[in-house]
Order: sequence, then C-alpha cells, then structure tokens
Amino acid sequence: MQIPSTLATRYASAQMCGIWAPEAKIIRERQLWIAVLRAQRDLGLSVDEAAIKAYEKVLEKVNLRSIDEREKSLRHDVKARIEEFNALAGYQAIHAGMTSRDLTESVEALQIRQALLLVRDKYVALLAGFARRAGEFIDRPIAGRSHNVPAQITTVGKRFATFAEEGLFAFARLEDLISRFPLRGLKGPVGTAQDALDLFDGDASKLLQLDESVAHHLGFENTLDSVGQIYPRSFDFDVVSALLQLAAAPSNMATMLRLMAGIDLATEGFQKNQVGSSAMPHKMNARSSERINGFTALLRGYSVALSELAGSQWNEGDVACSVVRRVALPDSFYVIDGLLDTALTVINELGIFETAIDAELERNLPFLASTKILMAAIKKGVGRETAHEVIKEHSLVTVASLRTGGSNNLLERIAGDSRIPLDVIELKGLSSRPIEFTGVAREQTLQVIARVAEVTSRFSQAAKYQPGAIR
Repeated sequence: MQIPSTLATRYASAQMCGIWAPEAKIIRERQLWIAVLRAQRDLGLSVDEAAIKAYEKVLEKVNLRSIDEREKSLRHDVKARIEEFNALAGYQAIHAGMTSRDLTESVEALQIRQALLLVRDKYVALLAGFARRAGEFIDRPIAGRSHNVPAQITTVGKRFATFAEEGLFAFARLEDLISRFPLRGLKGPVGTAQDALDLFDGDASKLLQLDESVAHHLGFENTLDSVGQIYPRSFDFDVVSALLQLAAAPSNMATMLRLMAGIDLATEGFQKNQVGSSAMPHKMNARSSERINGFTALLRGYSVALSELAGSQWNEGDVACSVVRRVALPDSFYVIDGLLDTALTVINELGIFETAIDAELERNLPFLASTKILMAAIKKGVGRETAHEVIKEHSLVTVASLRTGGSNNLLERIAGDSRIPLDVIELKGLSSRPIEFTGVAREQTLQVIARVAEVTSRFSQAAKYQPGAIR
C-alpha cells in the first residue's frame, strides 16, 4: 500500500507533480542513460545500435512495483532500476563508466531547474497581481499600524507595493539561482571520473566531450569542475532558502489580510457555496491566508532540515543526506507551488471594505494626525520634546475618556493648551483630508509598479497565468 504525499495530491499543481513524479524521474534517468550511450558511441566506444533502439523501445514501460521488489532484494535503488531497464531491453549496455550519483544527481539537478522555472513563471504572475492591487488602491487611505496599533495614515496601495518590492528582491535571487545552478556531471564514484577515463583509454578530451554532451542533453550551461561523489549539499539549502524568501512577501500579505479581516476591514473573498465553520454558520474565515502562512512554516522547516546537510559531508560523500533530500526537495516545491496558486487566488478575490476603513480613520484621526500636529508646532517655534510631551499628555487623557464612553476631544484639548500655539481651526485643518497624511506613498507605489512592469514585460505570457480552483 502506497500512501500518497498530501502536499502533492491536495495542494500542488499537475505541472509541479509531473516534475517530481516517480515515473517521470525514471523515464528521465532512462533518457539520460540512452543519451550517454549515444555520446559514448559518437566518441568511439563500441555501442550496438540495436541495443540503443531496444532501450528506446521500452523507455516508458515503468513498473514501480517491479522496481520496488528488486530494491528490496538488492537494497540499492539505482541498481534495481538498472536491472529493470536491462531486463526490459534485453541488453546490459547502460551505466558503463558511471556511478549512481552520475545518474541521480544529474536528473535531480534537472528536476530542480524545471521546478525553479515553473516557480519563476508563477511568481511573475504574483508580482503582477501585487502591482495591479497596488494601482487599484493607490489613493485609498487607511490607518497604518505599528505594533498593530494605529500609528499614521498610509494607503492600501502602498501595502501591496511593499509586498511587491519584497517579492522583487526575492525574484532577483531566483533569476540568479536559475542562471548559475550547476550540473555535477559524470564524475564517477569519488569525482575523478577514473572509470569513464578508462573506457576512453585515458583520453581526457573525450571525457570532457562526454560531460559537455550530457550537459547539453539536460540543458545546463554550468558544470562543476571539482566535486566528490555528491555535489555540495549547501546547493540544496540555497534552493530551498530561496523558496522560503519567495514565500515571505505573499505570507506577509496573508498575515495582513488575516488581521484586517479580524476587524472587518477586508476579506480574502468568500465564495457562494463556501463554508467557514461546520458549527457556526456566520463564520467567514480567512482560511486561504491561513494556509499561505502554514505553507511558509513548512518551508522554514525544510530549510532547517537542509541546512543540517550543508557543511556535513564525509570526505567524498555518503548517503546520510538521502532521506532528507528525498522528502525535503520535492515537498518544498509542492509547498511553494501550492502557496503561489493560493496567493494568486486570494489576490484575485480579495475585497477591501472602504466604508469600514473610513470609519476606522474617523475614529482614530485625531491621534493619527499627532505627528502632523507635532511638525506644525515645531514650525511655530515650539521645542520638539515639549510639543511631543504636550500632545502625549492630552492623547493619554483622551484615550482614557474614550474607554469609559467619553468623546474624542483631543484637538480641543490641545488648542486649549497655551504651550501649543495652534487653535482649533488650524488643528482641524491639519486633519481634514486623510490622503494628505500619506506623504509620498503614491510616488513610492508608482515606482514599485514600474519595476514590476519591467519584469512582466520580460515574461509577458507568465504574467497572465491564473490558477485553477483551490480546495
């Protein structure tokens, strides 16, 4: 009985699952074996064309149960796959001059690169979504919060621009990672490629050509020069920590929406037949945003697991890393894939409750104007610390009054204090238009939108991506 991965079956897309599916990996390994056979033949080795054709004929005949049975006896996964392919083809021509890691790490590098490219395309769509919402709400003032307490006025658009800018930073790392991620190459049991060199009677130039042929077959420009049995596991950590960094911006958005939904300022979208609680019919939970935060927690965990492999290699290599990598690498990509599809769904369906936002602004406006009053007092010649203390004194009294049912008379209290040379009319004038309290939020938002546009212009098709229905 095989228990499928919950991440793969519930959250990840068919495209991402296709990259990491066991059958797909075995087919890619077989394609690599055949590519090596052809390259060896072209470089002068005696390889029977009939053998190549026989292997090609059974390329896609993958019987996982049969391979598993072989592995139980052999206690070696690659040897089981070699014997299975040989039995199907009726030849024993593959894997000459190769070791297990020549096969597995080449295919794993291909899987990582393909998965990174899929993540890249979906992230372009996410950046486009952030920018679209930033533009839509560019002039929508809202009470900005620090320590989750109303602080100054910002805009909803700037919030999305902030997520977009964080995402742009992570995206630049992703592009760099894709461009430089290397292939281990055919280096043999300890990295010296001695066995392959023996096949070519010591001709190192043919060995180099073979490596180049494999790299071309897999679509890699960079191949490691000096490596042991395994490539450095710090590379895997680089990959998954990059995925975690990519997750940060949508996770911050999700956290914001959960907080806003809790005080009825926003909704992540609640569909017609959706149910928020099996017990409480009125509940409309920010469940997708919660899922995004949960995905991010998983990526943190996988990042920590892979960090344990970085810098712990024994000599030229061992298999202590295998169990971690078998789980953490595919699962990390299932997680980021599900996270991005969920985040895109939230961006598409979210709603901002402008009336509630206005009511919150009105309730907090005199306090949100405190720094504007502080600056006005300074310009009138009042010392900054004196003005700060006066405004604080009256703010504390006003808050205490509000908590016992009193009214908000902060402006009147400040106007009546001789230490601040501002009357009520001047003070109300300072707080009459919330949008004027947002500083250069509009300009900042436009700058980020322009930077996103540069990315989406390079990946115009990817920017149009829309996820399917999520559970």
